[in-house]
Amino acid sequence: METENHTRVTSFILSGMSDLPDYQITLFLVFLTLYLLNLLGNIVMMALIVTDPKLKTPMYFFLCNLSFLDMCFISVTVPKQLASFLSKSKIISYPGCMAQMYFFLAICVNECFLLSIMAYDRYVAICNPLHYVMVMNRMLCSVMVTGCWTISQLHSLLHTLLMSRLSFCRSNIIDHFFCDLQPLLKLACSDVSTNELVMLIEGTMVGMSTFLCILISYICIFSTILGIQSAEGRHKAFSTCSSHLIVVILFFGSAFFTYCQTSSSYNQKRNQLVTVIYTVVTPMLNPFIYSLRNNDVKGALRRAIGRIIRAVQKM
Repeated sequence: METENHTRVTSFILSGMSDLPDYQITLFLVFLTLYLLNLLGNIVMMALIVTDPKLKTPMYFFLCNLSFLDMCFISVTVPKQLASFLSKSKIISYPGCMAQMYFFLAICVNECFLLSIMAYDRYVAICNPLHYVMVMNRMLCSVMVTGCWTISQLHSLLHTLLMSRLSFCRSNIIDHFFCDLQPLLKLACSDVSTNELVMLIEGTMVGMSTFLCILISYICIFSTILGIQSAEGRHKAFSTCSSHLIVVILFFGSAFFTYCQTSSSYNQKRNQLVTVIYTVVTPMLNPFIYSLRNNDVKGALRRAIGRIIRAVQKM
């Protein structure tokens, strides 16, 4: 084995999208707009769910948690990228990089589990409506959300500890706009086989378990919907889960495309675009998908606007 005698890397350079120097201001404005829309949409969604009595149901409890995760998701990566667009310095410290990777993985896995729980919630609501209140009680909902946070933190901690044992002595240039698993593994000068094996096994278990939960739930849901006699009844039943289904397709489709591959087949330029979809675009779209396709949310928004108008008129 050849002996390595290089200076250990203490910081990284996030070079993602820096190959477009003429478009840095344009990219800054695009990412800033997406970020502000994300914050606005998710804050409004959370405020409606917290304040409106008609949204005090398990589905909206989970949706409130999803909105909070979406705000955290985009806040882990985008602010640093916004600063990079306006500065020649693309440097992120080694501890900062590890912290960014930790929180990104934790939020990503948490969202996977939360989306699967939301699919189960829709299954109970459509397939067993008479037992919905008894099954999806407050205690069970709280336990499931707590379990999501606990498992996601352990998952992220495992990968962060495995990454921290690697040596980075070849290059410190990350061809991405944030510290992600695959780009960092490409830079490691020590053996990454353990990391890749754990990522493949543990990551596949997490991804497939949540995906199978969603798939089985929707197979049962569609079977029940097809058994409904009236077209109006089928439409009403499907409308209660269509928003969630759109979010699942956007999130899982892009995430699986990015992570279900080894480092040897990893194409950073291609995956960088896909990563933007599920880390920036999807979290921004989620509140608008749920609000535009959900009469309860639209009704809560109208009531909130009405309360604001009346309060202003009294001033």
